[in-house]
Parts: sequence; C-alpha cells; structure tokens
Amino acid sequence: MKEFIKTTEAESLYSNLEEMSTQELLININNEDKKVAFEVEKIIPEIEKLVDIITKKLSEGGKLFYIGAGTSGRLGIVDASECPPTFGVDHNLVIGLMAGGDKAMRKAVEFAEDDTELGWKDLKTKNVTSKDIVIGIAASGTTPYVIGALKGCLEHKVTTGSISCNLNSPLSNYSNYPIEVSLGPEFLSGSSRMKSGTAQKLILNMISTSVMIKLGYVKNNRMVDMQLSNNKLIERAIKMVVENTNCTKEKARTLLTKYGSVREVINVINKNEN
Repeated sequence: MKEFIKTTEAESLYSNLEEMSTQELLININNEDKKVAFEVEKIIPEIEKLVDIITKKLSEGGKLFYIGAGTSGRLGIVDASECPPTFGVDHNLVIGLMAGGDKAMRKAVEFAEDDTELGWKDLKTKNVTSKDIVIGIAASGTTPYVIGALKGCLEHKVTTGSISCNLNSPLSNYSNYPIEVSLGPEFLSGSSRMKSGTAQKLILNMISTSVMIKLGYVKNNRMVDMQLSNNKLIERAIKMVVENTNCTKEKARTLLTKYGSVREVINVINKNEN
C-alpha cells in the first residue's frame, strides 16, 4: 500500500526562523497566508456541492454537525456558535463537537483525538439521525476521532462531508462530500493552526453564510434575524429598520424592544402602512 504523505507535516520552506528579525517573520508568515485564498478558490465547486446538500438537509428539518479535534474542532464550534446570534436560528440547528468536549476549547485533552469510537458516541448524545449532515474537520485528514465519527455516520446512513488540507486523505474516504485544499508546508513545520486553520475558517465562513442566505435568514445584505444581544447590535438594528421603512429612530427602538426582531418590525411597519 502506498504511504500517505501529509503535506501538512512537510518541512517549512523557511529555515533558521529564530535568526529572523521580527519584520522578516511577519513578512514571511504573511507571504504564506496570501496563498490560502487562492487555493480555496480552486475548490469552490466542491464547496458548492456541500453547501447545496446542507441547505437541502436543513430545509427538510435536519441539523448540521461539525466535528473535529484541536484547532479544527475549535473552528467548527466557533462557526456553529456564531449562527444563532448572526442569523437568529435555534442553537440546535448547527452544532459543533470536538474531541475532549467543551473543556478542550481552552485546554487540550490528551489523547482524546486518538479514540476511534468517541466521535460517533459524541454524535449519538446529540441525537444525530439520517435527516442530518455531519462535517468532519481535520487538517491532516487522519484524525481517528473524526474518521471514526464519519465511519459511524455512514454505517447509520447519515450524510457526511469533510474539510481537510491533504489531498486524498483517509478522512475523504468516509465523506460523501469531501473538500480538500492543498496548501503546501506550514511556515512553522507541522503547525496546522496556521495556513490550514485559516483555510478551514474561510471555508466554514463560506458554508454557514451561504447556507443561511439560501435558507432565507438574510434580506438584501442585512442580518435581519440577528439576536439583539448588546447595544451595538440594537443600534445596527435601528439603522436597518429606518433604512427599510419610513419610521423614526425612536419608533424603531420602541418596536424593536417590543418585537425583538428586525424582520418582524419591518413587516409590522410595512403592513400598517399598506
């Protein structure tokens, strides 16, 4: 069997990092970061397929799960946690899971990612079903926790997707909709929190934002279903209401306090005016 070579573990293109000046370090890191968006651009067709199936699943009552370990798991949890405040969706619509549980968000849980059974067990605690879709996130594409989770999904007829930064990775073998982005060596050899993490974040942004737009949670280019959870967002909501209606700021504030939703306030005002 041909050995699987991880480009995420390849030797950096830069040597003697400790001898570089601060400016040299920053310029060289930035030069590597510049490559990421261009590589993500190349795989837009694959991302499109994943977005469309996620949209279909969620529109039919399913849920979206992200599952990963380390940086990959944390990025999935961040993306999932941003969906309710940004789009006003239920906290159980997009769910992020990571090896070691929530405590691993702040402090690594040793060997949690090496458990091949734990990923599927974690999904079962969240009542995953065949109506849902599960996206495994692993820069290396070899993380046992994530591979085990997707393997369990396929055995139980749960649709799967994946995001990895190695071509032809083992993870993709368990993914109905694999996404692989090839980035070359990290600036700091093997540190996949860098370019790989950036690529994963870009892809997750693309996925969740596109899905929510397609599901109708955006009007024009505005987050009309966002949660009004702080003064900044309340002021943004007032501005949106004023821009989309003929009401004053004072009236917009009063109605937002009453209804708690930009979309609902705009609909109420437009209905009363017609």
